Amino acid sequence: MTQSQKFWAVASIVIAITLFYLLKGILAPFIIAGLLAYFGDPLVNRLTALKLPRTLAVLIVFFVIMLWIAILLLVFIPILSRQVELLINRVPDIINWAQNTALPWFNQHFGFSENINLDSLKNSLKDNWQQAGQAANTLWKTIAHSGLAVVDWAIKLILVPIVTFYLLRDWEAVVNGTLHLLPRRLEPKVIALSRECNDVLGAFIRGQLLVMLSLCIIFSLGLWIVGLDLALLIGVVAGLFAIVPYLGTAIGLVSAGIAVYLQFHDWIHLLYVAIVFAIGHLAEGMVLTPLLVGDRIGLHPVAVIFAILVGGHLFGFIGILVALPVAAVIMVLLRHLKKHYIKSHLYN
Repeated sequence: MTQSQKFWAVASIVIAITLFYLLKGILAPFIIAGLLAYFGDPLVNRLTALKLPRTLAVLIVFFVIMLWIAILLLVFIPILSRQVELLINRVPDIINWAQNTALPWFNQHFGFSENINLDSLKNSLKDNWQQAGQAANTLWKTIAHSGLAVVDWAIKLILVPIVTFYLLRDWEAVVNGTLHLLPRRLEPKVIALSRECNDVLGAFIRGQLLVMLSLCIIFSLGLWIVGLDLALLIGVVAGLFAIVPYLGTAIGLVSAGIAVYLQFHDWIHLLYVAIVFAIGHLAEGMVLTPLLVGDRIGLHPVAVIFAILVGGHLFGFIGILVALPVAAVIMVLLRHLKKHYIKSHLYN
């Protein structure tokens, strides 16, 4: 590659990152639609392999995706919001338990002599909840009376299914058109890298999302059988944090243990909770991850945490959405750079 080519390559990357940063406020619906189209394209390809016209296959997959989103918005979110409200109402009880039971036990067994008074924290939380509720009502009224904000929100919401449909329909054309723009000498290498990146992304994103969904169901159903009131909320949070190995199980076990003890005030239900998370953890390690994800990810748990934090810090919600796909692609590129480095004269 000549100096001029290197300059334009670097300039293109810098311009792309700059535009992404400047336009991050309007990119959210397009990124969400792109992710939905990426997830749905393999299903479309399978249907077209069964001799279905691509437009019909796209309509079927599009309908299934929109149906799942509708179920999430109309059924799941209201149930989860009631669980959050129940948790908020129980926070004073949790603080009382921490102050009167947990801290004295901790002081007795570990010699921690500091006296922590949580009454002020409890009163502060009560005041903040009331203020938060008033602020939420004020914000909602402001949005409701602001025609421009409502229109902007509605446009972004409507854009997601429209862009998703067109991307699904023209996915192959967009990919092929992009490849045809590449220099002929670089096209084979770029295609090879793209296929490897796609394999990693498919293994990680689709597989990990299925693992997280399965764990959400296992944890929530298990805690519901135990009788925990906050079963859905804790199960979903534990399943989502399972994107980092052991973190979801640890968070779910601790939070569910505290919640079930405050609800039933006995030790047998703590044993039931431990059994639920033990089953979920074994299912994740022995069945779900090997079956759905495999060992082709190449992302260390620390890299996952770092990627999410960096994405959120630099680009907010959009950065969180694209953090893991970008990190997976970077890992593929780094592996190729490592191979070239080992073969280079500098290494030898």
